Amino acid sequence: MSSGKVILVTGSNTGIGYELVHLLAAKGHTVYLASRKEAAGTEAVAKIKKEKNLDVKFVQLDVTDIASVEAAVAKIEKEAGRLNVLVNNAGISEMDKPQTADKPNLTTIRAAFEPNFFGMIQTTAAFLPLLRASSPPRTSLLTDMASNGFMASEKGFLHQAVAYNTSKAAANSYTIALAHELKKEGIKVNCATPGFTTTKLNGFAPGGKTPEQGAALLMEWCLLDKDGKTGRFAFDGGEFPW
Repeated sequence: MSSGKVILVTGSNTGIGYELVHLLAAKGHTVYLASRKEAAGTEAVAKIKKEKNLDVKFVQLDVTDIASVEAAVAKIEKEAGRLNVLVNNAGISEMDKPQTADKPNLTTIRAAFEPNFFGMIQTTAAFLPLLRASSPPRTSLLTDMASNGFMASEKGFLHQAVAYNTSKAAANSYTIALAHELKKEGIKVNCATPGFTTTKLNGFAPGGKTPEQGAALLMEWCLLDKDGKTGRFAFDGGEFPW
C-alpha cells in the first residue's frame, strides 16, 4: 500500500479546490478531483497534467445527489480501498441574488443550504466507512463568514449574504458535533478558512488572495499527523472563533 494519503476534494474543478488538488498531488498523495459535471472535471484533470505534469484522479460527485455520492464512494473504495482525507470544498454562494435578513429570500436560502449544509452532511456520512478504514485525519473547508463570533464583531462584513452565511454557520455547528463524536476514534475534524480569496464564488471580487494562496493554508490541515488538532476553526493567523 502506498505511504501517501488518499484524498478527496469535493467541488475542485476550479478555484481553491482545484489549486489544493495539485498542491497535494505534488506532495505525492493520491488525490481525487471531484466535480458535479463530468466534462468540467475531466478537463480540470487534463489541465493539471498539462500545466503541472501531475496525475490526479477524477470522480463525478454532486453532493446534493445521494446516488452520485454513493457512486463516488463505490469508485474510491474499489480503486483505493480507503480514504484518509475528505475536504468538503463544494458549495455555492448565491450572493448575486437579492437577500437581506429583514427581507429573506427563502428560495435562495434553501438553494444555498442544499450543497453547503445538507450536501456536506450526506457526503461526509457516506464516506465515513472509508475514512474509518484508514488512518486519520479528515478536514472540512468553511469560510470566515461562518463564524458568528467574527460576524458579530466590528470586523464582520457582508451581512446581506444571508443565504451563504447562515448555511455555513449551520455547517460549523455540524462540524463541532462531528469532531466530538469522532475524537475517540482518532479522526480529526476541522474547519479552515482561506480568508478573502478572489474566486468565482464571490464573482471574482478584486483584492483577495489568489486561489493558490488560499489553498496553501489548507495543506497543513489536510496533512495532520495522529497527534494533530481536532475541533478547530483555523485561518492563516491562528484560530478563528466559532
